[in-house]
Amino acid sequence: MTLDLSLSDDQQALSRLFGDFFAKSSPTSVVRKAEPLGFDPSLWQASAAVGLPGMGADVGDGGATLPQLVVVAEQFGRHIAPVPAVEHLVATRALGAEWEDLFDGSTIATLAVRPPASPGAWNLVPAGAVAGVVIGPHAGATIAIRSTPPGVAPRNHACAPIANRVLEEADRTELGPTAIWERALVEWKVLTAAALTGLADRALEIGVQYTKTREQFGQPIGAFQSVQHGLADLPGMVAGSRLLAHKAAWALENPKAVPQVFDVFDNEVWDGEILANMALIHAGDVAAEVTKRALHYHGGAGFAEEYDIQLYYRRARGWPLILGDPGRTALALADQLFGAVDNHAGKEN
Repeated sequence: MTLDLSLSDDQQALSRLFGDFFAKSSPTSVVRKAEPLGFDPSLWQASAAVGLPGMGADVGDGGATLPQLVVVAEQFGRHIAPVPAVEHLVATRALGAEWEDLFDGSTIATLAVRPPASPGAWNLVPAGAVAGVVIGPHAGATIAIRSTPPGVAPRNHACAPIANRVLEEADRTELGPTAIWERALVEWKVLTAAALTGLADRALEIGVQYTKTREQFGQPIGAFQSVQHGLADLPGMVAGSRLLAHKAAWALENPKAVPQVFDVFDNEVWDGEILANMALIHAGDVAAEVTKRALHYHGGAGFAEEYDIQLYYRRARGWPLILGDPGRTALALADQLFGAVDNHAGKEN
């Protein structure tokens, strides 16, 4: 099947809107100031003016499709904005219209991306340090808890506002079966893949620009063939990452249009859940590789806090780890593609 994933007029408009918004409101000076918590309340409030918090829910002017949210997530990642955009968008899609305080951003929502570590807690919840509402699995159902966020996060390289959340002291609402959470988790993977793609795209630009201005032996280092070769394949890697995220979003949004064929070796993979895992794994690998090379061409200066590339380098490694060991996601994907193998399925690495 041939699939046209070029951006629609609506997607292009959203990309411009949020690209302009984050470029103006989330320069790297704002990103730095938000560390170590990784959250800027003023930026979050400003995002409400452009409709970000309510986009995911099917109320008012919301109800954006998953392919539309992918372009928003990519712009968020491109500017590594210190707001929980991905988590809030996914959570509001799952929660529904009655959670009115979520749609204007006055309360932040997120989801637990791991099963409970114990019967009464979700660990390392993304945006858990700042979210007043968290959805996740519990006792065979999907529940939402409402409680005061801790406002602090354990130290982590990505400066992500992660936190453990205790269920016992929270108001609980049962949303339905665990399938609700499972669907939200799949959508989180897709939007996180898009965010990592945006991160990688911007990191590549930073690296290329530096090679044009940094001089050695009387000429820009970008004039040296070895440097050119080290950058030449990166645009294709970023484009592939973007393609997978969009394909996964399309498949999840249009399940009835998905071809009923499956052939790994002929690129006939259309299952949305499988594509979400593929997109997240590939985007994480691409972001890590792009930031590694871009930082490498900065020399020792790349690790200095004064340079922006280290902000991207750290998040490229930290964001995928919020879900856990990427190797486990890769094993789960291998089982989906080729069938489970008893000697690794479900085991810790």
